Amino acid sequence: TTYPPQKTLIKKLDEHFHPTLPSIQSVDYTNTSIMATAFSCDKSTASAEVVANLATYAVENCPVSWSVGAKAAEMVGRDSYFQGDTPLDTWVGYLVVIGFGALFSVFTTFVVYLDKTFAGNASMTSEHFNTAGRMVKTGLTASVIVSQWTWAATLLQSSNVAWQYGVSGPFWYASGATIQVLLFGVLAISLKDIAPSAHTMCEIVRARWGKNAHLTFLFFAFCANVIVTSMLLLGGAATVEALTGMKYELAAFLIPWGVILYTSAGGLKATFMASYLHTMIIFAVLITMITLVYIKVYSSDQIYSFLDNTVSYSPEQCMAIYSTAGTVETSFFYSGDKTVLGLTEGTAQYACGPVAGNAQGSYLTMLSGDGLMFGIINIVGNFGTVFVDQSYWQSAIAARPASAAKGYLLGGICWFAIPFSLATSLGLASTALMLPISRGEAGSGLVPPAVADNLLGDAGAILILIMLFMAIVSTGSAESIAVSSLVAYDIYREYINPEATGKQILWVSRVVIVVFGVFMGLFAIALNAMGLNLGWVYLFMGIVIGSAVIPLWNMMTWDKASGKGAIIAAWGGFALALISWFVGASIESGSVSVATLGSNPVMLSGNLVAILSSGFIHYVYSKFIDPQEYDFSTLDANIHLVEQDTAGLTEDIINKDEIRRSKRWIVRRGYLLTFVLVIVWPILSIPAQVFTESYFAFWVLVSIAWGFGAAIVITFLPLFESQDEIGKVCSGMFNFLMCKKVEGEEFAEEEPVKEVDEPAEPVKEAEPEAEVEADAGESA
Repeated sequence: TTYPPQKTLIKKLDEHFHPTLPSIQSVDYTNTSIMATAFSCDKSTASAEVVANLATYAVENCPVSWSVGAKAAEMVGRDSYFQGDTPLDTWVGYLVVIGFGALFSVFTTFVVYLDKTFAGNASMTSEHFNTAGRMVKTGLTASVIVSQWTWAATLLQSSNVAWQYGVSGPFWYASGATIQVLLFGVLAISLKDIAPSAHTMCEIVRARWGKNAHLTFLFFAFCANVIVTSMLLLGGAATVEALTGMKYELAAFLIPWGVILYTSAGGLKATFMASYLHTMIIFAVLITMITLVYIKVYSSDQIYSFLDNTVSYSPEQCMAIYSTAGTVETSFFYSGDKTVLGLTEGTAQYACGPVAGNAQGSYLTMLSGDGLMFGIINIVGNFGTVFVDQSYWQSAIAARPASAAKGYLLGGICWFAIPFSLATSLGLASTALMLPISRGEAGSGLVPPAVADNLLGDAGAILILIMLFMAIVSTGSAESIAVSSLVAYDIYREYINPEATGKQILWVSRVVIVVFGVFMGLFAIALNAMGLNLGWVYLFMGIVIGSAVIPLWNMMTWDKASGKGAIIAAWGGFALALISWFVGASIESGSVSVATLGSNPVMLSGNLVAILSSGFIHYVYSKFIDPQEYDFSTLDANIHLVEQDTAGLTEDIINKDEIRRSKRWIVRRGYLLTFVLVIVWPILSIPAQVFTESYFAFWVLVSIAWGFGAAIVITFLPLFESQDEIGKVCSGMFNFLMCKKVEGEEFAEEEPVKEVDEPAEPVKEAEPEAEVEADAGESA
């Protein structure tokens, strides 16, 4: 920010590295503060007429984006960042959506084939298709959790709340969605203890509470899958359209096909392997963006100065800046168009001026009323999308008992870096540079692509597009396999064909994956036609599924939990949430519409009522009306395997003493980290009020360190843990290519899984233990 006396050398370096920035080159380098003059209006790309008009409103410093960047001249008088123009050609959108999908399908299927052929892992039974053999290790479990929890909203909506609320937005997004993963680790290890044979969470509901409860929670499980997939496609299709010009409807319909191909071919194992690759790519782009914003192009001190400048303007000055001619009369700063989602008469459309509800109107404070309100909504809503989403239960089912708790804890800690670090860089940079990102664009998740395009041009847009596609296909594949498991085991096997064979279950699973992908593409198009964008659906999700959270927690941890009480709590909480949501909109705005239902206070009321009312109802009913004395040791006996595939279920794997130790381990650390992230960290930031320059620098340092640390762990730990399997595959491939035979079996050929004739009432252990041992002897 300051220049030394050797100004000639500095100017030559500046001219060499920034030949496209004439405003920087024309700065008087004898000035001790470059920022004092570098972004004054007369140094910007604005015309002399606009500069003169702005001067009548005492606007001396213009937006940074008017002076910096190859597109600086295009930023003046622009009423939206993308304005119908796309930084990339349409063919790039088709290449990413179709090409990447096909590439990952071929690659993932090939890797699964190598794993099966050369490492001797399980053949494709229905059990293996839906559980991945129940032997996934800690690193891969953590990587899968990060991948599943990294939605399009994680990348897009987190930067939107930074654009709206400042530093509190990324923090509340990250902490408010991390604690659910940490706490789910308790359920994950509990599942290994009391229901290790389970395929779905609804199977456990059926085994403990019966048919009515099973149908109830099946409804909420499907709602969770549909809502999560809707957000993936809404944000993904909007970004693909904004960056490439590809039609929204076409993007929404084609994106799921990349998921369908490899998920239907390889099942959960293919999903896990693809998720690891997706997570690596996401972290690579994340590190690139952090480095650009805070190390290569700008510094934390510069961003701090720019953010201070952003909130220094009066409403009149903001109107003059966001206008076609630098005058209030030609301004488009405010919108009175009530047909635009979430906008009312006089709503500011751009990041300019003090932030309403923030201490001193600053972006640089955790004392933000709206930010805290978003945090509460985020916490409540995300409990639903973790605890009620079958994909997280499926990851717990697939993990080794020793890896389940540690994998969820490590995954939650590493995932925190993605919204926190990404939004602290790209989200805050959008307001610091005062890019002409409209409120509608921000709500559709276009903040990251706008900033990346401003920093790197087409390369930045491509990086964000790839990063987004990785998030969509990784979470999309997890949701697809989750829905297929629910339909195959909880509908087809439970109510249509109780004596279904493994081949029939496998066939149904694959068909459902295809049908669900097509349905979600069409459903996302319908949601967009209704005027619902990513931000609206994100806030809405807790109202729909929040009432199922506490009953499911009680099912796994409380022996007195009543099945009737759970049904009443789930439906009662859902009904009360909808009522409070509509009533709140009517009271606040005098009318009920998509726009009035989408305000933060109204969404907050609905989310809180959903989770709290259901918890209260279930506790009262179970404690005083219908108390149970359930014996958890009997639960697993009511869950039946389809085939004689007991991988991951043997006594040496299901060690009760080890499971109890793991449970104590995750309970202590999960609760402690939750307390730190939700209570301790925010309280410690209160004395700072509005951040000083040094405090903000430390905040940025934490985000950078967390991002780099998480990227290293999530990339190398799975490789380290799987070195034996990787070695087997590599040596097997080498010997195969060299036509080299070794003593014994070089390529593992497994004993095929025995088909078991299903009795009318299936039993889990199809053979007595002695026969199993005899078979094992024959095999040996």
